[in-house]
Amino acid sequence: MPDFKGEQATYYDERITRLVPGYELLHGLTAAQLEILFLDEAIILVVGAGTGKEVTELAKLNSTWSFIAQDVSEDMLAIADQNFTNLGLSHRVKIHCGELTTLAERVDCALCLLVLHFLEDNGEKKALLNQINSVLKPNSPLFLVDLMKPETQFEREAQLVFCRTLGLTEVGQTRMRYNLEHEFYPLDRMRLSELLDECGFNVPHPFFKALGFTGVSCNKRA
Repeated sequence: MPDFKGEQATYYDERITRLVPGYELLHGLTAAQLEILFLDEAIILVVGAGTGKEVTELAKLNSTWSFIAQDVSEDMLAIADQNFTNLGLSHRVKIHCGELTTLAERVDCALCLLVLHFLEDNGEKKALLNQINSVLKPNSPLFLVDLMKPETQFEREAQLVFCRTLGLTEVGQTRMRYNLEHEFYPLDRMRLSELLDECGFNVPHPFFKALGFTGVSCNKRA
């Protein structure tokens, strides 16, 4: 996973809403499903938690949920830690910096939102999905949202056009175009399904689609 540092960490929350069509919607749809699945206590793992925005929003919905905020970026998690302290959430959140292989807890649910496309499909994606599977309780859900390979010849360009309406500058568009071609490693739907199956998950069910981004839910096999 990328190790966002310095200004990359500081301004991440401001940038990301200009880069992902439907950013707020995908989080809202994920949260709505969690509200149905977990009426009472639950331990929710947020993979690539960054500055902790997902955790702080989810914490408002149910006071019995607790969280593990995992990331490999110390700078991002330092911001998250301060945010949790400011909002009085520190007692409900465990911060885990590093790989999931060192995590002792078993969790009721895992979120992996906008993370997997940073990893190459050379074993890195599979390693992360296996790590997530290893900390999930049997039959527990994984919610995964990620950048996918374009399904039409015009999807990527439409994605960039829409990002301009979200406030992406020309410089930002140039950088994003470069990242889409050289820095990200999106999968197609078939390959994602294959990987999830190989890593011990049931068939994924789509719940979100906005141009280049897709969200699916699946469960760890018993």
